[in-house]
Amino acid sequence: MQILTTIALIVIGVLLFELIILFHEGGHFLTAKKSGVQVNEFAIGMGPKIFGFKKGETQYSLRLFPIGGYCAMEGEDDESDNPRAFTNAKIWKRMIIIVAGAFMNIVLGLIMMFFIVIQSPAFSSTTVEGFSQNSFSANSGLMRGDTIVKLNRYDVWCAQDMSFAIATMKCQKVSGKTLSVYKEDCCVNLCTLYSEMYNDKKAKYTKKQLDKEISILTEGTTKINSADSKTKAKALMDDYYSKMENYVGVKDYKIPEINERKTRQRFQTDIDVIRDGKTITLKDVQFYTYLESKDAKEPTVSIDYYVKPIEKNFVTVLQQTGVQTVAVARMVWSSLIGLATGQFTFKDVSGPIGAASAITQVASKGLESSFLDAFNNILYMMMLISVNLGIFNMLPFPALDGGRFLFLLIEFLFRKPIPRKVEKIVNGVGLAILLMFMAVVTVKDIWVLLPFGGGS
Repeated sequence: MQILTTIALIVIGVLLFELIILFHEGGHFLTAKKSGVQVNEFAIGMGPKIFGFKKGETQYSLRLFPIGGYCAMEGEDDESDNPRAFTNAKIWKRMIIIVAGAFMNIVLGLIMMFFIVIQSPAFSSTTVEGFSQNSFSANSGLMRGDTIVKLNRYDVWCAQDMSFAIATMKCQKVSGKTLSVYKEDCCVNLCTLYSEMYNDKKAKYTKKQLDKEISILTEGTTKINSADSKTKAKALMDDYYSKMENYVGVKDYKIPEINERKTRQRFQTDIDVIRDGKTITLKDVQFYTYLESKDAKEPTVSIDYYVKPIEKNFVTVLQQTGVQTVAVARMVWSSLIGLATGQFTFKDVSGPIGAASAITQVASKGLESSFLDAFNNILYMMMLISVNLGIFNMLPFPALDGGRFLFLLIEFLFRKPIPRKVEKIVNGVGLAILLMFMAVVTVKDIWVLLPFGGGS
């Protein structure tokens, strides 16, 4: 059964990828046909032809390898005397044909996002409603009711923007002797005590006892977060240590001392929030920073606050579909800028093999709960790929649609086309660079998957 489920998910993934190609090439195809440009072949897939037929002037093909497709227009790459050749069409029509592929990728992203969004029982806002018991942001300036509008220098329009901004934060060394860090340690100690009590066989919880213990824990950490001195924070921690022990009826836990160090590692950034109708900047807000395991070399960041929900209705479904798709597009664009500026490195870049590996991982994670969750995870990844393809393909680089559009823009501005020979050479060089880059990325992706390269 597991094998059949895995095969079904692989087939779904391939079909969704082909759908992305169909929409992209279909955008070129439909606008070319509407513009009167002759289309010689419309193909999904690359390599040997599996199936095909000819209707009118166009050959329609399904090819063996599901890694791309093409819309071959007359006179697109070569000189042609055909009055219906691409190069003989009016320039504004050629511009529309070129951008139509990327546009349709964004449209498909919207459609996929709609199917993801419509399944949600509610949506997340950007307004803080509460904090986890071991929240670091709660004692570094963030407050209940704050609406986050900028985080880590990234404009926040929806909850997805917050997640991206936090995920791209860099860990840094901060002073270990501040009041905020001291209060963080006090809260973490209380949460550790609760965890130890919960896992201790001597502490047999009923649901009522569990709720009461969490209530004591939350009350204690909330008061510690509001403490105006280390002495008060420590006294509160000691007091609630005793209260939690007394409630459970266990006396074997030793109240820890706070070990202050010169520096600590923290994910820390400035946050702009709307508070009481005014936009203010909170300096050096810290987020829950922890090591996932004893062997972990780098700390991990976690969102340590909760946001208010947005009620689900017809209007908010459409609104969230648009806003979250825009958030993905901004995330892709910001990632490209990050690569150009050095914020991200080559190891953060993945090609088809890396993408396939990521899809496999999210599908496996989803299968732990249900087939639907696995499908939705794959759908989200495909939505991300579709939007990514739409944006990346419009970069003004030779051989990409963006490069072709740039040539058309130059032709429009100077009323004279760039010589076809020059265009072919530039596009050929650009294609060679892209192929070499993809080859290097593919080798890197394969290396990472190998046991000695970091894979499992």
